[in-house]
Amino acid sequence: MSDPEAQARLQSLLDRLEDARGRLEAAEDSEAAVDVLQDLVQLGKEVQAEIERQKREGPAGAPD
Repeated sequence: MSDPEAQARLQSLLDRLEDARGRLEAAEDSEAAVDVLQDLVQLGKEVQAEIERQKREGPAGAPD
């Protein structure tokens, strides 16, 4: 995968995942932890959508 846009999307998802991990570790109460977990659910949906996008588009530079 050499598509710069795809790489940027994946990097953004990874950054958001790392941010959520840090927020979850820092959560001081169950309500804060639940908020982070809800964010992770949404992030998981976005990751799945990106996986599906990559499957549809196939490898970058592949012949049509």
